[in-house]
Amino acid sequence: MIEGEEDFSVRGFAQDAETALPAILRVKPDIILVDLTLPGKSGLELIKEIRSQDTNIKILVISMHDEALYADRVLRAGGDGYVMKQEAPDEIIHAIRDILAGHLHVSEAVLAAPKKASKESLAHSKRRLDQLSDEELEFLELAGRGKSHKEMGRELKVGPRAIAARSLQVRKKMGFKSADELLRYAVCWVETGAS
Repeated sequence: MIEGEEDFSVRGFAQDAETALPAILRVKPDIILVDLTLPGKSGLELIKEIRSQDTNIKILVISMHDEALYADRVLRAGGDGYVMKQEAPDEIIHAIRDILAGHLHVSEAVLAAPKKASKESLAHSKRRLDQLSDEELEFLELAGRGKSHKEMGRELKVGPRAIAARSLQVRKKMGFKSADELLRYAVCWVETGAS
């Protein structure tokens, strides 16, 4: 899709944050496209690392998540834009051009997402989710995708104690009485984007 644009060329690919960062710093592209869900470090962590090394590279996140919460975190981490993976190719090209022109870009679908839920429900859900660190939010997402603690540990490259600690912290911060209650919430949140 990108190569189909006369004035664009793809300079490289990376499968994870660990290999992406050195390649980005070596190639110095005008813009990078990042997924939030990466093996090892999350896309949010990658954005923060890029920003600590280079403030000029533009960053567009293309994600499966349609919650304004993620768009907000991406922008706070140093990203320049956020679109959902299911957007039409034209929207993604438009986002790239918008960001390269010096603008922040968030898709209409992300901006419209809160309108789907009642204001009270959205405020309550966002308030609870806002308490979580990026690592805890990533844990919640992986739990909602049905990953076991062992699978989470492998994907995040942390030990079982770290995963158990994150689970406990998320439960405490969100007021869940049991791991089952947390799991039910996580699955619902991942599937519907609502609490």
